[in-house]
Amino acid sequence: MPPAMTDLLDVWAAHSPLAGQAPAQITVDFLLPTGIYIQMDVPREATIQHIKLLLWKQAQTFPLFPALGEMESHMFECVNQAAVHEELEDETRRLCDVRPFLPVLKLVTRNCGRAERQLDSKIGVLIGKGLHELEAINDQEVKDFRSKVFRVSEERMQRVQMMTCMEWLQACFSPELVPAAGTAPNDGVGDRTADLKVIIHFDQSQDSASLKVPSTYTPMELMEIALRKWRSTHAAEEGWRGQYVLRVSHCLEFLCGEKPLLQYKYIRTCMQAKEAPHLTLVSTSTIKEMFDNEISTISAVISHKSLNPPLPLPPKRRAPTQVQTCVWDVSAQFKIVLVNASKVNAEETAKVQVRAGLFHGAELLCKPAVSSESSGRSDHTWKENTLEFDIFVSDLPRMTRLCFAIYAVMDKVKKQKSTRNAHVNKFQTIRKAGKVHYPIAWVNTMVFDYKGQLKTGDNILHCWSSFPDELEEMLNPIGTIQTNPYTENATALQINFPEYSSHPIVFPPFDKILEKAAEIVGSSECASMGRGGKKFHIELKEIMERDPLSQLCENEKDLIWTLRHDCRENFPQSLPKLLLSVKWSKHEDMAQLQALLQIWPKLCPRDALELLDFNYPDQYVREYAVRCLREMSDDELSQYLLQLVQVLRYEPYYDCALTHFLLERAQGNRKIGHFLFWHLRSEIHMPAVSVQFALILEAYCRCNIPHIEVLKKQVEALSKLKSVNELIKLGTIKNARSKTKEAMLTKEAMMTCLRQSGYSETLSDLQSPLNPNVLLSGINVEKCRYMDSKMKPLWIVYNNKLLTGDTLGIIFKNGDDLRQDMLTLQILKLMDLLWKEANLDLRVVPYGCLATGDRAGLIEVVSSADTIANIQLTSSNVAAAAAFNKDALLNWLKERNSGDALDRAIEEFTLSCAGYCVATYVLGIGDRHSDNIMVRSTGQLFHIDFGHILGNFKSKFGIKRERVPFILTHDFIHVIQQGKTGYTEKFGSFRQYCEQAYLILRKNGNLFITLFALMLTAGLPELTSVKDIQYLKDSLALGKTDDEALKQFRHKFDEALRESWTTKVNWMAHNVAKDNRS
Repeated sequence: MPPAMTDLLDVWAAHSPLAGQAPAQITVDFLLPTGIYIQMDVPREATIQHIKLLLWKQAQTFPLFPALGEMESHMFECVNQAAVHEELEDETRRLCDVRPFLPVLKLVTRNCGRAERQLDSKIGVLIGKGLHELEAINDQEVKDFRSKVFRVSEERMQRVQMMTCMEWLQACFSPELVPAAGTAPNDGVGDRTADLKVIIHFDQSQDSASLKVPSTYTPMELMEIALRKWRSTHAAEEGWRGQYVLRVSHCLEFLCGEKPLLQYKYIRTCMQAKEAPHLTLVSTSTIKEMFDNEISTISAVISHKSLNPPLPLPPKRRAPTQVQTCVWDVSAQFKIVLVNASKVNAEETAKVQVRAGLFHGAELLCKPAVSSESSGRSDHTWKENTLEFDIFVSDLPRMTRLCFAIYAVMDKVKKQKSTRNAHVNKFQTIRKAGKVHYPIAWVNTMVFDYKGQLKTGDNILHCWSSFPDELEEMLNPIGTIQTNPYTENATALQINFPEYSSHPIVFPPFDKILEKAAEIVGSSECASMGRGGKKFHIELKEIMERDPLSQLCENEKDLIWTLRHDCRENFPQSLPKLLLSVKWSKHEDMAQLQALLQIWPKLCPRDALELLDFNYPDQYVREYAVRCLREMSDDELSQYLLQLVQVLRYEPYYDCALTHFLLERAQGNRKIGHFLFWHLRSEIHMPAVSVQFALILEAYCRCNIPHIEVLKKQVEALSKLKSVNELIKLGTIKNARSKTKEAMLTKEAMMTCLRQSGYSETLSDLQSPLNPNVLLSGINVEKCRYMDSKMKPLWIVYNNKLLTGDTLGIIFKNGDDLRQDMLTLQILKLMDLLWKEANLDLRVVPYGCLATGDRAGLIEVVSSADTIANIQLTSSNVAAAAAFNKDALLNWLKERNSGDALDRAIEEFTLSCAGYCVATYVLGIGDRHSDNIMVRSTGQLFHIDFGHILGNFKSKFGIKRERVPFILTHDFIHVIQQGKTGYTEKFGSFRQYCEQAYLILRKNGNLFITLFALMLTAGLPELTSVKDIQYLKDSLALGKTDDEALKQFRHKFDEALRESWTTKVNWMAHNVAKDNRS
């Protein structure tokens, strides 16, 4: 890596107003392939193409110019900010956006077709990892995956070229739908015969019309009425069919298909909010133009000859098939040889040992093997270097992981004299009297390679030094099987896989596994498939109804395995528990399980999610899970996409069913593709997944060439926002002495920066990363500001390109990890969905939140909303008294609503308050104060900022600051009771909403546990082990009856009510502290 450059030295940051007036020109050194060196000034904001023209003109005055040849046969190369050579194939980029590490450009000759090179360059810049890095990886698995992607992507792009315009529209901008049945919330929307008021706008015209139509009408019927009305006031042609489509006015969402209007999510949301939907009639010629642009983009890259491939050549004579040995025929015990370890970070006096374990998921297949002790400085070898395991090679499951831990053995606990190994104190484990074991490094590898062949020969494994909490035997099976890419300083463990046969040993193909199962069933001892009696059936039912966190004892596992056919017939949803009961270390049992899986009924997609957890590593089980997920609608898939991306970490091989499923669905729906891109792109910096996620991102880009430019625009815009944020941080440090002066100077600098052409152009005309259906036209600079928290988030206000006068607020954060907020908001959105499915709409506001990079991301600003703190402070001049003003909130709502609107606002407040009371209790959301609870002018209450979840409440001096399970203050009750005292009817309804909502979540408790479990390896600060998820089990009272759970919830409800004064004191303290800061 290059030495760090501060903004003061960075020539590309010199345009910041705080650094003085920026020069329009910059001096660049050019290195020509003829050996000539030219230095000249070029415009900072010039495109690469323009700079090449300037260079060519200048080069004519230097020697050897004729030897250069054609200008188009050359391109520039530079060293980028990541200290990597970057080929500047895309010459429409500006030099200030490329940001070379130093202003030096090397002219090089193009080696292949320009279109292909340009595509490779664009993909590399877009995904944050140059494709040359992937090409340089000496791994056949990577090469095979990429070659498969090349083939599939070309076929996919050819299919897109064959699409009709309407098929393309459906794939790119399809509307969100709600299910046909069971969705009617309790506000009258379920009345399917009710008329619906719709405002129709006409594209390319200022005209609009208000129509009243039955909510059962289809978009086609609505268009017919709208055009009839249009023709009555305009001289328009009669033949309209097929000439128009309906678009949601404020975004790129088209009402395709022939569903009733009531089933379109946008229409449903408007009806719930008692608002008229705004739809726009768009000419199909506009759609055709968009479609043709995308097709021409594809055609520029995909060669025309590939559309008419030549007749295949006759097949070549195959080389003789290599003789292979089936792993089931190898009777030897499994063993490995420790060759040596280097760069071991241990005390000189310590003895170093290696522990190794074989795992199938979280299950230890046999007792771990331990090496002898070794002494030395950083390099170690062991006398007893062969580790033998108590398992036969023939019984190794296909997905066996070999996990290593290197640790130091000390005679007694020593006081740390240096910080070199300070972190290990946290993990020390006393094994025997007077002996302490300190973990040094860990690493995992698969026993079989991606082709199913048992590994042989030497392997060098570069280890990881950061240990998660609570490891069994210091081994980390849930950790990555990728080795540490930072090889320079990593501990290196060299091992040898011995050869058990003169031929390659392979895991049998699937048909052989089924043959083995049939052979076992056909044998005399297993011929009878016993069914359990009534007693066993009752016991089995009790086991199957337990939550996913419940552990099974060996007797229970044996019972489940014995009654596996009963499980299939009576408890098909119990498949996860059956899989945990299989003895994977017996290949006979494994074969019988695979045969049973072939006739197992399909699980509903929500239940199938659990099978993608780390505990279920078997390839065929995961393929079965993916087959179940195929039943998901696009909307449902979007709901769980965050978890599905995270469980890719559990996939040991790049080419797997889950990867292909996600790519396939992303190619069929542009919105899914958008969020798949960002969920992967935001973690590309993480070394454990960098290669895997880069390969999937490359595959997505190659299969969706037109989407590259759209996403590239977003990546460039976020890069500019990051520059503005860093400029503000620099300015606030410089002017820290005078806060007032700082605020004025830095805000002025921010606005000047946003107005510069280099910024305004990049930040205009793009799809919102938070919602790709929203088009952002340009920034409303006067309304932009930065927020006064530590990381100085940017408050950016955009104009909506599709709806004149409409503005959208976005908060850009740089320095905060938004992934925990993103998870919490996803779960809130799911709760909202589950409540609505049960006909309970609690008016939840799950605003948009998206992590876009390393500690960076975006948050949607909810319009017409303010914090409780601001509402209270506005009504009181004294910060300490503000928290105790119970009339402030009700008066604020009265100022913004009157008559029926006020009643509706109070109802909205009551419903949303109930929803968030239950949600914050169940999820254990902490740090609740008046600055992170907001209210909309329509009455909806909602929470923001989810830095503490699962019961991780803030404490001071060892005392928990939050003494209540959820926030329910008397000013909230004052609003619910409409300002009347003793109005028990309204409060009774509120309490009933809370209890009803809680019981609905309890019914779906297993789903919540599964979703959090699937996020365990994401690296979220407050979700690192199963113990964290235990909070959910307790809050939902899983394992108890509904009556017992309701009793527990009522106790917590009464406690929140009784202790609400402590919340007010906390809020008062917060208001005073905030008042002192301001």
